Amino acid sequence: MTEAHAEPRPTGDTGGQADETTRGTLLFAGDVYCDVVFSGVTAPEQGAEVFADAFAITPGGVANRAVAAARAGAPTMLASRLGDDVLGRHVYDVLTAEPFLDTSLLELVPGHQSAVSVALTGPDDRSFITYEEHLGPTLVPDDLGPVAATHVGIAKPLPAWVARLRAAGTTVVGGVGWDHTGEWSGGVLDRLAEIDVFVPNDVEAMRYTRTDSALAAAKVLAERVPLAVVTRGPDGVVAVDSANGVVVTAETIRVEAVDPTGAGDVFVASFMAGVHHGWDLETRLRFAAASAAFAVTGLGGAASAPHPDELRAFLDQRSAPGDWSFLADVPSTER
Repeated sequence: MTEAHAEPRPTGDTGGQADETTRGTLLFAGDVYCDVVFSGVTAPEQGAEVFADAFAITPGGVANRAVAAARAGAPTMLASRLGDDVLGRHVYDVLTAEPFLDTSLLELVPGHQSAVSVALTGPDDRSFITYEEHLGPTLVPDDLGPVAATHVGIAKPLPAWVARLRAAGTTVVGGVGWDHTGEWSGGVLDRLAEIDVFVPNDVEAMRYTRTDSALAAAKVLAERVPLAVVTRGPDGVVAVDSANGVVVTAETIRVEAVDPTGAGDVFVASFMAGVHHGWDLETRLRFAAASAAFAVTGLGGAASAPHPDELRAFLDQRSAPGDWSFLADVPSTER
């Protein structure tokens, strides 16, 4: 494969020309959390008390990706369930008020306690405390109409609706989280045959592939999936498009991170939204990396996902190198 800044076309992608399929809805289905975020603090020792610099309550979980995609200008649908408790109703109200986000498949379940995750974010690390009552898998109706792309975790077997949508032409984007067992089982990679695009971070990618660099990991992954995109935090992102035999890299905007929670969600959602805008692979990578950089300067993934006007101002303030004129065509998504 050659290093290139071309216009690759992985499975489910139309390159620079967005057709009727890529103009369809982005679907995000899964669990929504109420994230309670404390920043500038580390977990206290037993019996001790610490004070945070800032605090926020924001939708989390799959809502991070759904909000980020909607704010990036792509028609987006969220399928999930929340309890009708105080926190669940707050998150429900926040999400239903989000412009351009279709929440018709977001359900309030009477008597159910919504999942809550407390994040303690310090300068070097994060700690989480989570409470969750499981409701079972999220169901996706058969009559959604055209779905351009969806995102799914591949750490566990994929739900049946994923294969159904893929057979109808939907691009399936996969992600994976940290493996707390330490096994990094190759069985997870076997599921790459069921998706079209895989977007892990560099540590995840290297652990699963037993390689020592993001590029080497991306190349191994691309032997199993048409497009492998490996994020590298402040070092940018590398993608290997096996369908066209090219490697594409993009830098990010270096910032002082306030809260990295949800940055990966913002990246992948913004990357998916780039297909709706008809952008080539390099442009989508740059857009997603810049969006994630913006997100880490605020608290929470959903709350800090940028609107186009915010991202344009962010790039201008930092004199970001390169041509960002493509952002001029993205309409405002603020109410």
